[in-house]
Amino acid sequence: MIMTGQLFFRVLMGAAVGLGAAVFVILFFIPAPYGRHNRSGWGPQIDSRVGWIIMESMAPAAFFLFFLTGDWKTGVMPYVFLGLWMLHYLYRAFLFPLLMRGSRTMPAIIALFAVLFNTMNAYLQAGYLYHLSPGSGKYAPAWLVGAPFLVGVLLFLAGLVIHVWSDTIARNLRAPGESGYRIPRGGLFRWISSPNYFGEIVEWTGWAVLTWSLPGLVFAFWTAANLVPRAYWNHKWYRRRFPDYPENRRAVIPFVL
Repeated sequence: MIMTGQLFFRVLMGAAVGLGAAVFVILFFIPAPYGRHNRSGWGPQIDSRVGWIIMESMAPAAFFLFFLTGDWKTGVMPYVFLGLWMLHYLYRAFLFPLLMRGSRTMPAIIALFAVLFNTMNAYLQAGYLYHLSPGSGKYAPAWLVGAPFLVGVLLFLAGLVIHVWSDTIARNLRAPGESGYRIPRGGLFRWISSPNYFGEIVEWTGWAVLTWSLPGLVFAFWTAANLVPRAYWNHKWYRRRFPDYPENRRAVIPFVL
C-alpha cells in the first residue's frame, strides 16, 4: 500500500492550500519564466516540447499508479474518474507539446517544479478516490445520475473543449516553423486574452464538483492560483506589444477580470 495514512494526506493537502496562496501572490509580482515570459537567469534551458512531456506526463502516470494500488476497482465509477483524468492529460501531456509550432526553450527548473506539483496533485486526487474515500459507498452507481456528477462533468467537458479550441486558434496563428506572436482572434479570444486558461479553470472546477471532494477543490484553487496571474501578465504583454490590441478584452474571465 503506497498511501502513508490520513494524517499525512491531510497535512499535505493543507500545505498545498498554503503554497497555492503563496504562489498566487508571488506570480502577480514575478511572471513564471516560460513561453513569452521566458528570460535568462533561471538556469539551464531545455526544449519546450521535451519539458512539457516530462512535467505533464507525471500526472497521468502517478494517477494510474495510485489507481492500480488502490482497493476500489468495482463498478463503473473508478473507471469514469480514471477516464476523465486521462482524457485531459492525453491532450496536455502528449498532443499539446507534439503539436507545438516553432522552436522554443524553457527553464529546466520550471519543468522540475511542475513534476513535483503534478506528482503531489495526483497523489491527492487519486489517493482520495482510490485509497481514502468511502469508495463504492460514496460513489455508488447512482452517482452517475446525481446532480454533482452531471453538473461537474458538463463543466469539465466544456472547459476541455474551450481549452483545446483556444490552443488550436493560438497555434494556427503561426505557420509551420514560425515562433512569433500575433493578436489571436476568434472563439473566446473575442472577450479574453487567455481563454485556454479560462477553459482549464472551468475544467478543474468541474472536477471538484463531479468528485464532490476537498482534494478536487484544492486542485481547482491551485489551477486558478497559477493561471489567473499568468493571464494577467499575458494580457499586459499583449497590450504593451500591440498598440491596436482590442480594448474591450479582459484577461481571463469574460466581462469581469
